[in-house]
Amino acid sequence: MSQMARDLILILPQIIVLLTAVVALIWEMFRKPLGSLLTLSIGMIAASILSISRLGLDTTAFSQTFRIDALNHWSVIILCPASVLFALLARSELRGTDREGTVYSLLGFSTLGSLLLAGSGDVMFIVLGILMNSLSGFALAAYPKTDKATEGAMKYFVYGSVTGAIMIFGLTYWVGISGSTLLSALNDPALPPLPVIFGFVTLVVGISYAASIFPFHFWTPDTFEGAPVSIAAYLSVIPKIGAIYALAQVAREIPTELLDWPLMLAILAVLSMTFGNVVALWQQNVIRLLAYSTVAQAGYFLLGVVAMQQSSLAEQSLVIFGIAYAVMNTGAFAIVLANGQKIEDLKGVGKSSPWPGVAMTIFLFSLVGIPPLAGFAGKFLLFGAAIDSQFTWLAIAAILNSVISLAVYLRIIVPMYFQQDASDKHTYSRLVSFVWICCLFFTVAVGLGVQIFL
Repeated sequence: MSQMARDLILILPQIIVLLTAVVALIWEMFRKPLGSLLTLSIGMIAASILSISRLGLDTTAFSQTFRIDALNHWSVIILCPASVLFALLARSELRGTDREGTVYSLLGFSTLGSLLLAGSGDVMFIVLGILMNSLSGFALAAYPKTDKATEGAMKYFVYGSVTGAIMIFGLTYWVGISGSTLLSALNDPALPPLPVIFGFVTLVVGISYAASIFPFHFWTPDTFEGAPVSIAAYLSVIPKIGAIYALAQVAREIPTELLDWPLMLAILAVLSMTFGNVVALWQQNVIRLLAYSTVAQAGYFLLGVVAMQQSSLAEQSLVIFGIAYAVMNTGAFAIVLANGQKIEDLKGVGKSSPWPGVAMTIFLFSLVGIPPLAGFAGKFLLFGAAIDSQFTWLAIAAILNSVISLAVYLRIIVPMYFQQDASDKHTYSRLVSFVWICCLFFTVAVGLGVQIFL
């Protein structure tokens, strides 16, 4: 078998996702949105099954530019099924609108961008992944054509353009000093430190924008509020996990002798967690509250990246928290989609719709990190990874932030059970119900069966 054929077989999951997005777009040309949705669902599940069969395979493709490792496999297994759930939410919310099929196609292209990020072994894949993510996201955020959606998409676009340009400019320094675009070329303590530091800072700017990490998150609440709820849910999960996994791939390579990047990321993690949780405390719109919540959760993800060179738990913690974050966040957005975006809209949900009420409570408690749910399993591993790598103070800061986040999520839970809603108008379409039931199952199952996933 030729080298090219071997490499193409290695990246077959990504090729399947690419073809899926293209075929979904062709269905839209014939104005057959259901064809787009079915194509997306079948293609994404096929890519996931293929990646599950390859767990344990650790190699590279295309001259080490793309890594076929655990983060790459798990990104497919987490993000492809998640994109199907977002497509089902979008079908429930946007059915019958113009260009509905385009949404499913863009979800496919954006997911591909995140998969390229997660397997990056080369700076060009990081740039390509963020561009694919962002360009799809801009179009999806602006889909409703309302003033709020346009404003949110414009903020997303301007932030993305500026941070992307800064990142690309800084990455050229890495290529200049190492003579290669490969990330592995940075693993040389003899490199001059200043260009390495400059390149890393600009990379963090680009990644932080995509992952909604403080202080590059400012587009997040407005974009989430203006976009359809299903698109806000997608923006909170798919680009974030892809960007964090890309940062983890970079963190494997940069020698700490050149740059104390773990300390830099640890400070960023504390700022992101604290800012996100504190500002969420006074939000009246649930979507904005969940937007600031995603800023805080991005801070938790960084604990795993900080420990990347020091702890064997780092990669496992990123995988488990990635699964947990995807299911609990998607489930919470699904319940909000069915009820309304203001906290008042959720009044009495626990009484009028007991099962969705219980599900929402479980999703929010999982986001806090209460055992035995998936969020607890992920955070427990993240805290362990941080302590392993001598960042005990960071783990303590994260635990304190979890306590603050309990107050944030109780602002939603208390009205659901202790305030009466006069209308009792809570209706759940079959698609929305399917999504939150799937998410509920995995939020509990991953928490109880975390050993199986490891």
